[in-house]
Amino acid sequence: MNQSEIVQILECLEIEYPHAKTELEFNTPFQLLIATILSAQSTDVQVNKITKGLFAKYPGPSDFAELEPQVLEKDIKGVGLFRNKSKSIVETSRIIRDKHGGMVPGTMEELIQLPGVGRKTANVVLANAFNIPAIAVDTHVFRVSNRLGIANSKNPEATELDLQKNIPMDKWSQAHHWLIFHGRRVCHARKPACTSCVVEDLCKYRKMQKLETLKEGT
Repeated sequence: MNQSEIVQILECLEIEYPHAKTELEFNTPFQLLIATILSAQSTDVQVNKITKGLFAKYPGPSDFAELEPQVLEKDIKGVGLFRNKSKSIVETSRIIRDKHGGMVPGTMEELIQLPGVGRKTANVVLANAFNIPAIAVDTHVFRVSNRLGIANSKNPEATELDLQKNIPMDKWSQAHHWLIFHGRRVCHARKPACTSCVVEDLCKYRKMQKLETLKEGT
């Protein structure tokens, strides 16, 4: 896909989703970090249900750091992998309290050293808590960007590099949200609603579909 087509896609998505932003609810960088850890294998809606009471009970890292994982498990068992997440959250909270003075670090290098934090989670925090340009590649971003042709990679990390190369840096964080919104509302995993898609004519996946249909008809 050439740069002109990528620009057109981004312009269309920006018009379609002008108010796109993270749907996780948080008041501090630490709360966003915890909510993002919880969101793996779960939905933002479910995470928000849990964190509403969780953050009222344990507002900051020092509160979580005092817990034992078995105690936290009871508060977060509504999300997938809650036992592993409980251990990671407690360990991460202790590191933030003891090593970072209670403040969430603001670099990729430091964030990915925290238990339960990979590049996706780190990029979400950088973009949404610190306003640092970043592209977090979750399942929606991975699927939609590769279908459209903005990326052409087999794994999230390579997809992130493709997107960084193909999207202007000042659009990275917002493009992340546009791609997520499009994946949730139109470009579904199993049955993408291609005929309702604002970028149908530019989409690599759709062009290949139409080409296959033509071949079958000859």
